[in-house]
Amino acid sequence: MRKKKLAATLTMAALLVTGLFAGCGNGSAGSAQSTAGQSTSGAGQESSVAVSSETPSASSEARTIKLGLTGVIYEDIWNPIKDKLAEDNINLELIQFSDFSLPNNALDNGEIDINAFQHHAYFNNDVSTNGYDITPIADTFVIAMNLYSDKISSVDDLKDGDTIAIPDDASNGGRAIKLLESAGIVTLKADAGKNPTLADIDTYNVKVDITEVGAANTPSIIPDVTAAVVNGNYALDYGIDPKTAIFHETEYDDDSYFCLIAVRTGEKDDPDFQKIVKLFQSEETKAIFQDTFGGFFVPAWEK
Repeated sequence: MRKKKLAATLTMAALLVTGLFAGCGNGSAGSAQSTAGQSTSGAGQESSVAVSSETPSASSEARTIKLGLTGVIYEDIWNPIKDKLAEDNINLELIQFSDFSLPNNALDNGEIDINAFQHHAYFNNDVSTNGYDITPIADTFVIAMNLYSDKISSVDDLKDGDTIAIPDDASNGGRAIKLLESAGIVTLKADAGKNPTLADIDTYNVKVDITEVGAANTPSIIPDVTAAVVNGNYALDYGIDPKTAIFHETEYDDDSYFCLIAVRTGEKDDPDFQKIVKLFQSEETKAIFQDTFGGFFVPAWEK
């Protein structure tokens, strides 16, 4: 069984400006913001108002809060919240990043004030690896990671020598491997943890080659492999209909893949951040999940 890394660096942009919705590191200060730069509502601003413990009612000046995201489609959820916050003199500036590895670094460095792009498994690994002083303050939604293919219509069509691409980061890679086990493609060792690696695979029920690539690149290489495990947000940003997956993730044995809102630890009780949580965890947001995105996102705060 061959395990291989993609030899060439893939250059597909992770953010596609599309009307579709996409669902649930360490850059330098100069590279933390994506090539998309600012969101449509925040472009061109050189700095935000310094974060303060004051509530908007205590000051006549508007407060700007920079929110880090990794998918233009997330703005369909956050724009209504942005509008409501504006009524309280709070400007929620949406900052798009091109890769999962950037927003936690930017939050820890103070380049943004809050982010909402990752699940608990990714957060825990990233914080442990990099020592970030950030913390979750709320769960948002869970979105499936599915297996897609342009070459086969069923997992049963896989044969020895076929290639499956999975994300190369620790948490999403582990989730992808568990998906392959659920699909019957591999069997994990009995002592494999919640976040398995390729080394934890005990048996290849189909002798496939597993290729590890950046999570943002998995949609673009579907034509080049037999199948690819794709995060829901990147699938939808890329215009992939989740209904076309050849195998769907449907069960969650814990909250590891619940997406979350994170802030710097010292600011977790900031009343404006708590206001953002309340606005997100609302019936209005649930209606967007259902009406705009066909229920593909499930409210994690009710799980």
